[in-house]
Amino acid sequence: MRAGHAGYDFSGRVAVVTGGTGGFGEAIARRLLAAGATVVLWSLREQAAQAVALVLAAEAGVAAGAGERLWVQRVDVTDEAAVAAATQAIAERYGHVDTLVNNAGILGPVVNTWEHTSEQFRRVIDVNLTGAFICCRVIVPWLLKNPAGPWRGRIVNVASIQGKEGMPQAAAYAASKAGLIALTKTLGKELATSGILVNVITPAAAMTAMAGELTEERKQAILDRIPMGRFLQVDEVAAQVAWLCSADCSFATAAVFDLSGGRATY
Repeated sequence: MRAGHAGYDFSGRVAVVTGGTGGFGEAIARRLLAAGATVVLWSLREQAAQAVALVLAAEAGVAAGAGERLWVQRVDVTDEAAVAAATQAIAERYGHVDTLVNNAGILGPVVNTWEHTSEQFRRVIDVNLTGAFICCRVIVPWLLKNPAGPWRGRIVNVASIQGKEGMPQAAAYAASKAGLIALTKTLGKELATSGILVNVITPAAAMTAMAGELTEERKQAILDRIPMGRFLQVDEVAAQVAWLCSADCSFATAAVFDLSGGRATY
């Protein structure tokens, strides 16, 4: 599967990218689409996702819509019935599903742990962790229907460096991402001999729409933790995800890949 954009050719591959309107999701979709993949964007913000799709389609010179190489579906990842229906529709239109990138997530409150409400905490866990679990639970059986071999499917989960080290005033977010890391390790081990590789990335902060929810003081506190002295670029996330989705990634599964600018300590 070498050749094409940045050394990868994903022609014939069908990739689901959740959180398709976010900075990471858009960059990941752009990278996979440019390398030949068929990309299905899942988002609750359908109008925003359609706007993103128009930009991506124009850049790649492809059509957007059901059955084309770029398709937007309105999907709530916390709704298992909706996830199952969307996946069924993908399989009916394209014949198979190969790749899942669990990128959907919300930040939640930036307050001390004891100041989180239970409702806020549960909502963050529901989207960031349970939503990823639901997507895996629904899509893995479809991946297992693909022909056996070393490239039967790929799952990439987008966690956060906060899931490894925690951060003050981010209890719900950090806990959800720590859980996503553990889910990845478990599922990766369960599928280790199947030809389906499951990995997780733990990026530091990037200046995406989610970062726009932070105060300047909070942004500076985060930046001060990064030895490289800058924020992550979304294209750097997309490059890491592309490798994890490729055949070049052949012996890494249940693994954690940092994109922290030196922030990670383990």
